[in-house]
Amino acid sequence: MTAIDHAAAAGPTPLDGWLSEHGEGLVALRRNMHAHPELSGEEYATTELVAERLELAGLKPRRLAVGTGLVCDLEPPTIVSRRVIALRADLDALAMADEKSVPYASQTPGVAHACGHDVHTTIVLGAALYFAHHLDELAGPVRFVFQPAEERVPGGALDVIDDGGIDDLDAIVGVHCEPKLDVGTIGLRSGAISSAADMAGITLTGPGGHTARPELTVDLVALAARVVAELPTKVAARLDELGSHSDGGVGAGSIKLVFGSFHGGDAANVIPTQVELRASIRTPSLPVWELLPRLVDEEIHAIVDASGAGVRVDYTHGVPPVVNDTTVTDTVRRAGETVVGAASVVTVEQSWGGDDFAWFTREVPGTYVRLGVRDPAGRTLDLHAGHFDVDERAIPLGVRLLVETVHEFHGGTRLS
Repeated sequence: MTAIDHAAAAGPTPLDGWLSEHGEGLVALRRNMHAHPELSGEEYATTELVAERLELAGLKPRRLAVGTGLVCDLEPPTIVSRRVIALRADLDALAMADEKSVPYASQTPGVAHACGHDVHTTIVLGAALYFAHHLDELAGPVRFVFQPAEERVPGGALDVIDDGGIDDLDAIVGVHCEPKLDVGTIGLRSGAISSAADMAGITLTGPGGHTARPELTVDLVALAARVVAELPTKVAARLDELGSHSDGGVGAGSIKLVFGSFHGGDAANVIPTQVELRASIRTPSLPVWELLPRLVDEEIHAIVDASGAGVRVDYTHGVPPVVNDTTVTDTVRRAGETVVGAASVVTVEQSWGGDDFAWFTREVPGTYVRLGVRDPAGRTLDLHAGHFDVDERAIPLGVRLLVETVHEFHGGTRLS
């Protein structure tokens, strides 16, 4: 029996009936969002779309003060459990081209839902709409969080927190598409499941000059190439050195420092007066994350200072690792076993990717769930890639998982 078959094998339930009636509408909603993506902090239409659906269901969403994103509380008439659980989704898309040939491909040039946030939003909205029409089976309060700007460092989760969006919570759960897992598979992990993710901008300046006489000036392009080639190794070596004198587990394998942007000069025979570099710096280790701003700055200056060039380092300390709470993770595990069967609930490795869900789990016990979206044909369409897409059968499975998680959180109680 496949995981998808397992989800339907226990016999008809109110959720089965609701998904049978509304499943196609949820897929259409996801495709609408996919075709109309919005960048971080610009999710005005997406926010209004979600708010409209919630309001039509009789709910009362509250927009965040920043103008995008919203939270919505749902409290049943009969409360057995007063503990509050939140279900979180992210609204924004990426600044990249959608390269798929599908009817729902992005209609906004240079913007694409290539990370599955449209799926996350649809699933959390689906759970909200289901409970709105089945309050009689809900045993305790639920909050639905639709946050903006997950892709912008340090993340829109901080806007939610600043706006009181996680006040009085006892747990928070999020889902993220996982293209390495087949649809019908749920990936969980206690402890750290993601990595810290920072960014560094490096600006090198010099007098410029003629490429025929580089010895009379500062060859910024050559210097920038040295920075790109040497900085990752030098920072890793410093961490190795620190690790050899401590019990913190710090080592060369603890970072990925990768340059994604190198801009300087316009002509082949002119040494430019400015070169700009941008890098991402990732680590699965919280102690390493706390050291990185100082170490990166020191090692850049060690490479550059003797050259005579000017240097400015703009280091953005981004998000820490997402650390999943064991108790909340076990709650989702029980829910997942009910929905897809124990064999399809798997333990996943810690990812090198970052997510601002980390800010929530620093304040509230929570867990971040990997939801399989790869189709049985085995096509792995990676996140942040122009051809990324999902097997949309993951949407009703995601709704089932969150609905069952809420019931498990409130003691497995269904009032109807």
